[in-house]
Amino acid sequence: MTTPRVEVDLAKVTGNARSLVARLAARGIGVTGVTKGVGSHPAIARAMLAGGVTRLADARVSGLERMRAAGIDVPMALIRTPMLSQVDRVVRVCDVSLNTEADVIDALARAARRTGRRHGIVLMVELGDGREGIRPAAIRVAARKVAATDGVVLHGLGANFACLSGRPPDRAAMAMLSSLAMAVEAELGLPLATISGGGSSSLPWALGSRGPSRIDDLRLGEAILLGLDPVSGAGIDGLATDAFAIVAEVIETVAAPGPLATPRPDCGREAILALGHLDVDINGLVMPDRLTRIGATSDHLVVTARGPALAVGDEIGFRPSYAALARAMTAPDMTVVAGEGLQRPPTVQPHRCDSSTWTAA
Repeated sequence: MTTPRVEVDLAKVTGNARSLVARLAARGIGVTGVTKGVGSHPAIARAMLAGGVTRLADARVSGLERMRAAGIDVPMALIRTPMLSQVDRVVRVCDVSLNTEADVIDALARAARRTGRRHGIVLMVELGDGREGIRPAAIRVAARKVAATDGVVLHGLGANFACLSGRPPDRAAMAMLSSLAMAVEAELGLPLATISGGGSSSLPWALGSRGPSRIDDLRLGEAILLGLDPVSGAGIDGLATDAFAIVAEVIETVAAPGPLATPRPDCGREAILALGHLDVDINGLVMPDRLTRIGATSDHLVVTARGPALAVGDEIGFRPSYAALARAMTAPDMTVVAGEGLQRPPTVQPHRCDSSTWTAA
């Protein structure tokens, strides 16, 4: 099978989604599945849906268009503030977008009126992350304006956490978001469909002792895909952390020239893999136990192997971080192989994808 490639165990993605949907449903919170980390791959999106996710979201219009073209017909949201140059595409492909700019909302309204649609607006509130959002003191004015604009409908409020600042939400921030939502509902006399309390970094709050809350949605990508807490990097109890493997091929082996060769006979050979910075975030790859990374270039990864020597043509599997996965899934020379039944974690020698249920996509 061709390399480099991303192997995806769809059953584990579905299992992670099912577990999180059930746990959060018990707290009155729904799940929006975020597909940007996997290049909006339709098979992976369907695996999320099979786990009980009922709506999808992406940061790029092209990703939403890819899923629509594949026949996925569920509510979809654009989670990056829309570009003025793309408002017609946004209105055409998705039901809701997350917004902060009045001029963009006006443009979305005009685009919606041209096509006889009503586009949902989620106003993003700045609650400490620093990436985006309207100041809390200005949110009621913004909400009134959206409610009075033909072509759009005020769908809800939302916030981001740990995206830029690295800090997860605390009870005070979530209480503020809940309070703002209730104030907007009282002033406008209508219920908001969604109060979106962030992404995977909000899970410790949502599943912990959180107190009363109006938060009814989380936008989950990393937790479903990799089973990880994005702030700590730790695995989330009960979730699979090995649904994805990035597999690279050995293209050269050489005697190690460095100081490891003499005191450590088991570290006497280096291997060069056809995998580089253009393919993946090399720093986001978890090295198998008997490999040590020497360095990487745009096209090559150099490792030292302990134990049995590697041979040209051997395949090495790596477990990726979210950043590594996101880059790999959109790299032009990376093949994505999706299926069910990956029975083992990434290994060093050899790593073969031999299940007949797996298909290149």
